[in-house]
Amino acid sequence: MKLLIMIIDLRAAHVHSLKEKRMIVKSITSRLKNTFNISIREVDNQDLHQRITIGLVKLELNNKDSDASKEKILNFIEANCEAEIIDIDDEIINY
Repeated sequence: MKLLIMIIDLRAAHVHSLKEKRMIVKSITSRLKNTFNISIREVDNQDLHQRITIGLVKLELNNKDSDASKEKILNFIEANCEAEIIDIDDEIINY
């Protein structure tokens, strides 16, 4: 089994309050969780209203599935999120 771990940094330049940021974070995390059956959470930059850092974990059977899931998740974020991706850290761990 493979464990896909991703840390994704996003920038929401149009956001002017933490309340607006929370709405974006809640929206994208719930949609990702429901679409891809992943564990996801905001993991850093909670006090910065234009930066969003989310961490996610997904269990897969092999590297091919992990790579495919990674691409699908990133494409989903780009298409459905009001923020732009500025950095991605990912790792696939053998379990």
